[in-house]
Amino acid sequence: QVQLVESGGGSVQAGGSLRLSCAASGSIFSLNFMGWHRQAPGKQRELVAVITSGGHTNYADSAKGRFTISSDNTKKTVYLQMNSLKPEDTAVYYCRFRVNSSVRDYWGQGTQVTVSS
Repeated sequence: QVQLVESGGGSVQAGGSLRLSCAASGSIFSLNFMGWHRQAPGKQRELVAVITSGGHTNYADSAKGRFTISSDNTKKTVYLQMNSLKPEDTAVYYCRFRVNSSVRDYWGQGTQVTVSS
């Protein structure tokens, strides 16, 4: 079994920054990719950013130039540095891990990010 624990959410004013972390534990023998998704009230969950175990990254258009995803594979932790935050970034942010070459995704419990204007 794999467990994910997120931290780092909170409330900031527009233009501010937050850094999210997600640490994985459990039966992990290999990392495939890690990502961050978000879900705003009344909207579907959407991809924000993803990083492979080799360090390749991909971002949603809304995140490009403002957010940076990174990982520490030895710590099985993924980060999301969010700068220049906007009110429309307000959402619950979820981390996602794909491990052990499985087709199953593991999800964090979610952390609230609120950006006020």
